[in-house]
Amino acid sequence: MNKIRLGTSDLEVGEISLGCMRMDKLSKKDAKHVIENAIDLGVNFFDHADIYGGGKSEEIFADAIDMNSSVREKMFIQTKCGINNGSFDFSKEHILDSVDGSLKRLKTDYVDTLLLHRPDTLMEPEEIAEAFTKLKETGKVRHFGVSNQNPMQVELLKKYLKQDLIVNQLQLSLMFTPMIDAGLNVNMQHDPAIVRDSSILEYSRLNDMTIQAWSPFQYGMFKGVFVGNEKFPEVNAKLKELAEEKGVTDSAIAIAWILRHPAKIQPVVGTMNPQRLSDIAKASNIELTRQEWYELYRAAGNQLP
Repeated sequence: MNKIRLGTSDLEVGEISLGCMRMDKLSKKDAKHVIENAIDLGVNFFDHADIYGGGKSEEIFADAIDMNSSVREKMFIQTKCGINNGSFDFSKEHILDSVDGSLKRLKTDYVDTLLLHRPDTLMEPEEIAEAFTKLKETGKVRHFGVSNQNPMQVELLKKYLKQDLIVNQLQLSLMFTPMIDAGLNVNMQHDPAIVRDSSILEYSRLNDMTIQAWSPFQYGMFKGVFVGNEKFPEVNAKLKELAEEKGVTDSAIAIAWILRHPAKIQPVVGTMNPQRLSDIAKASNIELTRQEWYELYRAAGNQLP
């Protein structure tokens, strides 16, 4: 597994990460198999959130591997906070309480990264700064980031924070590409030219923020998986063609498409199937050509100007 550096930090992690949202559905035995298989593959970065399974995903994760210092040092753990009872809550109190809850469930003294989970329009950045400083000084959180935020929201936070924001977790897949579309359709009068996120892709590259791609196999907003979906014959035909040529699965090609981007995007893969993760991890050893990348992009229904 190739490694990437997360943002401006000193963290070098596997370029593919495992999202643990669905881990609450597993038995302790099955969860242990999933985690150990991931580590063996070099997928050593695990993405959590306080709301996943109502906290149960974090609990099962820690219980499955009998979390201790020797186990902990083999992995990087990220969690998220800010979604609270159907609303968003970036208050100092909620952030601190959420982190304490996650640490207890994960049976660890610290997390490597903490992300603010979606924007809170009622946020008071001064409170967030106080919370982050306390978490950093007490050693509970080593690095910080955000999820689903645009450049101006990040800039507002940065005005008050002492710490760098090293990650922005954003939706991206071969069939969900608004952050890419706008940059390819500059000064055009059609839908792909609409800048929906204030050029978050270019902003992230300029500011050395790692984009983590969530739902890398989904189309639309939780509408379903596009790989193998008969609704999308053209893109699946191209995925299959390249997969057969390179001796990997269609899903590995879909991840390789994300990894090919020079922004060094880290896909967050949510599978709880060890064999499927093993197949997907092979994407780390595949580099698509420019021609192949654009052929997939066009097969996904996009037109180049």
